[in-house]
Amino acid sequence: MSSATGSAPGKLPFVVWVLAAGTFLMGTTEFVIAGLLPEMAADLNVSVSHAGLLITAFAIGMIIGGPTMALATLRLPQRHTLIGALAVFALGHVVAALSSSFAVVLASRVVTALATGAFWAVGFVIATTAAGPARSTRAVGVMMGGLTLANVIGVPIGSFVGQFTGWRGPFWALAVLAALAAVFVGRFIPRTEQCVEVSVRAEVRALRQGRLWLALAAAVLIMGGVLATYTYITPLLTDRAGIPAGAVPLVLIAFGIGALAGTAIGGRLGDHRPMATTITAAAATAVTLLVLIPASGSPVAAVILVFVMALTGFTINPVVTSLAVRFAGDAPTLTSALTTSAYNTGIAAGSALAGQALGSSLGLTGPALVGAVFAALTLLPLIALALSGTGTPTRIVAQRTAHADDTQNADATTAR
Repeated sequence: MSSATGSAPGKLPFVVWVLAAGTFLMGTTEFVIAGLLPEMAADLNVSVSHAGLLITAFAIGMIIGGPTMALATLRLPQRHTLIGALAVFALGHVVAALSSSFAVVLASRVVTALATGAFWAVGFVIATTAAGPARSTRAVGVMMGGLTLANVIGVPIGSFVGQFTGWRGPFWALAVLAALAAVFVGRFIPRTEQCVEVSVRAEVRALRQGRLWLALAAAVLIMGGVLATYTYITPLLTDRAGIPAGAVPLVLIAFGIGALAGTAIGGRLGDHRPMATTITAAAATAVTLLVLIPASGSPVAAVILVFVMALTGFTINPVVTSLAVRFAGDAPTLTSALTTSAYNTGIAAGSALAGQALGSSLGLTGPALVGAVFAALTLLPLIALALSGTGTPTRIVAQRTAHADDTQNADATTAR
């Protein structure tokens, strides 16, 4: 496998890091809007609440568009799909940066979300195949680390740049970086062809596995729990913990660092002890959020618990993503897209319920309670998975490069 991927034994192939860079860009564009909303609303002559539709439109595009684009591009060479997705991603940002119409910007966000869904669906399959069964979860962790790193670095930098250049500046930067990423993908992702014939029927048939839906349910619930709390963390920190508003970004960076560390831990441990890792992390997340409710009155305790919440919650993500792709066997592309939809569904559901809790008698601690319930419920599908077993041999789609000297590595892409 090392010859085909250019990696030394025990190390991840370089293509995984190239794909992680792509997820970094796409994660940045999904969340940077939150820091640019006032400027965008004023420039496009809409209210801030109306401008918030730009975030909703992207999430809906990811939920629906990911699986749709995965099926639409199923018979295309995976390398071409990635390059095309990055090209559409770049073009969507150019159109938005040039437009003064809110409707056009909104439409470009939907198109950008479709491209993002296609990139993630195919990217996860390529990453796990290139890494091999022994390192597949670690490869997923690195790719998802790019998304997490976007929250730590990409979003703050984008918001900072937008203060000086206007909201169009970050859009232009993302367009240029996506174009450069397309060049790197063209250079480092090998030309591949499927060793088995792919079909929509095979992809849909893979969804019949109950274990697959258990993994997707865990993805929905844990992301819903963490993001239910995170979405409304600012009023909790300022109004209850007494942290100055100017210091809140530092706490959010701590959250991002915890999420990045959790993703790395899940990627490292998940290949060897997937169920022990995820069950422990889910239980720890639920306990952390419950403790946050009474302890959030202390600024020090609140900051520590926000960090731990991210650390434990994000440990689960790479493991359940890798398991879902493994359970899909010879038809992992649609499943990979569905994992992305699952995370976005969790974000939407958790945030919506947390908003209702915030406006209820529960007040500022309502979102944390909703998050704790979601995290505790995550234990149900995880325990069911542990009881059903995850070690049944299942084959991930084998890839072979178009170069004759790489065909001998095709059999190395089988996974248990």
